[in-house]
Amino acid sequence: MTVHPIVIYGEPVLHRPADPVTEFDDALRTLVADMHETLDASNGVGLAAPQIGVGLRIFVYHAEDDAGVRRRGTFVNPRLVASRVPDGRPDPAEDTEGCLSVPSLDYPLKRADRVTVTGVDEAGEPVSLGAEGWLARVMQHEFDHLQGTLYVDRLDKRWAKKWKKEQAAAGYDEPGRSWMPGVDPDPFGH
Repeated sequence: MTVHPIVIYGEPVLHRPADPVTEFDDALRTLVADMHETLDASNGVGLAAPQIGVGLRIFVYHAEDDAGVRRRGTFVNPRLVASRVPDGRPDPAEDTEGCLSVPSLDYPLKRADRVTVTGVDEAGEPVSLGAEGWLARVMQHEFDHLQGTLYVDRLDKRWAKKWKKEQAAAGYDEPGRSWMPGVDPDPFGH
C-alpha cells in the first residue's frame, strides 16, 4: 500500500465531476487500499479519489457515527439521497466542516441531517449505509467531491467572503499544490 499526496484546492481534478468506475480489477483494489492508507495517515474521516488526483467516483471513510461506533468503508459509483437541509444560518459551534484539500481552514456549513448512500465496493459488491448527524455530514462531503464540489463552494455569503480572503492569502487557487500525510505537518493539528 502507498500513501498518496493530497491535492489542494485549485487542482483541476477537484473541480470537475469524477468519472464512473468501469473496471473492477486489481488496479482498483490497490487504489482503494492506497486510499484507506492515505486516509489513515492524514487523520481524516473521509477521502475521495479526486483528492489524490484520481478522477474516479470512489470515496473511503473511517468515522464515528453519533453513537460513537467507528465505521469504515468504501463506496464506488455511489448514489446519495439526503433529507432536506434545515433552514437558518450554520452554527459555528455545531456545523463546522474542514477538508483535507483545503488544509488548515474550517467553516460552518449547513448539511442534511440524514442520508442514505448506495453503491458498490471495490469488488463490485453492493453496499449501502444510512447515516445521521456527523456521519451524514461526512457522506455528503465526500459525495460532493465526486461532483467536483468542495464544501467551501457551498458556504453562505458571510462565510464565503471570509473563505475568499483566506483562500487568496493561502494561495489556494494555484494548481500543482499538495501535501503528504505522515510527512508534512498535519494541517489540522491532530
